[in-house]
Amino acid sequence: MYIVREVFNTKPSKAKELVKIFKAAVPHFEKMGDMKNSKIMTDVTGPYWTVVFESEVKNIGDFFGQLRNPSNPMPPELMEIMKGYMDCVEGGHREIYILE
Repeated sequence: MYIVREVFNTKPSKAKELVKIFKAAVPHFEKMGDMKNSKIMTDVTGPYWTVVFESEVKNIGDFFGQLRNPSNPMPPELMEIMKGYMDCVEGGHREIYILE
C-alpha cells in the first residue's frame, strides 16, 4: 500500500477554492481507481496557501497508468468539477510513501 500526497501551492486566497474542487472530486477519484481514504489538508504552519490531497493507493503502477492512459479519459462530470483547478495553482509536487 502506498500513500500518495499531491502538494499544491495555490495562488493567494485560492486555497479554499481548490479544497472545494477536491471535495467534490474525491468520490469520482475513488470510483475510478484503487484510490481510497482520501484526505484534503491545508497548512497551519509552513508555506501559505498550501493544499495537500492525500490518498492510499494499492498498486502504484496502476496509479501512474491511470494518470497517463488516454484510452481511459476522465468522466465528463469529473472534467466539469476539475475545470479551472489549475487557475488556483502556482506549483507543487508529489510525494509517495510506502505504508509499512
